[in-house]
Amino acid sequence: MKYSQLPVANPSIVFREELDDWALLFDPDTGEAYGINPVGAYIWKELGGSKNFTDLIDKLRSVFDEMPETASGDVAAFLDDLVARGYAGFEVNRA
Repeated sequence: MKYSQLPVANPSIVFREELDDWALLFDPDTGEAYGINPVGAYIWKELGGSKNFTDLIDKLRSVFDEMPETASGDVAAFLDDLVARGYAGFEVNRA
């Protein structure tokens, strides 16, 4: 993943929030469901193609009180997993 890329959610994926801010992502084409924790749900809501990776990390640090040292790597791995599943992709930031 390049930091200049803008992560964007696949519009065909259904997002459903559950109790305690956990959520499910559902792909109606494959029938696959993917459970995500509250941080993952927050990230998902930010995948509109307007924030690059650095913006996402900065936003997370401002919202969540305790961010581990591994946060950047964890977010990158989560985004890569979403892309591998076809749940998200990247737009290129031309700015």
